[in-house]
Amino acid sequence: MNILTQATDNQLVQSFQEGNNNALEILVNRHKDKIFTSINILVKDKYLAEDLFQDVFIKIIDTLRNNRYNEEGKFLPWAMRIAHNLCVDHFRKVKRTPTITTSDDRDIFEVINVMEDGADKAIIKNQSHDRIRKILDMLPDEQREVIVLRHYADLSFKEIAQMTNCSINTALGRMRYGLLNMRKIMAEKQIAL
Repeated sequence: MNILTQATDNQLVQSFQEGNNNALEILVNRHKDKIFTSINILVKDKYLAEDLFQDVFIKIIDTLRNNRYNEEGKFLPWAMRIAHNLCVDHFRKVKRTPTITTSDDRDIFEVINVMEDGADKAIIKNQSHDRIRKILDMLPDEQREVIVLRHYADLSFKEIAQMTNCSINTALGRMRYGLLNMRKIMAEKQIAL
């Protein structure tokens, strides 16, 4: 097991494909925080993010077991692309799902407040991370997405451009304007991190 912890992602993938389940466990533990955080920021719902996170690894396992993985040493960007695509699929599905509204056109689930935050969530939240998330939520979707993929998933601008179907210059521009907008929001609302 100790030898596996020193292995590259590609070596772990190969080891898992040869039947070593410990290799997959190491891969998951190595990248779970980045993948989960990115999903969570995109969907803005911890429980939905947990479901999507599980779906990501189910898809990864299926692909690896069927020997269809061919990313050649780019496991994390590949996994992030799967996560991003599952988030997009979720939003497309939600868009097609009719909502139940009250007489004043509010979503019924907002009115009845089905999910309440638990004490563990309040303890886990770090104030500065919470403030950053709130600021990120105020950004346009394209800018927020690039910032999340760059800072939380550590993807290159080339990988972000491929994932979001835009040019590298567009991704760089979205990042620049996103950061400028975050600074502007912090100044206007007098938010200190």
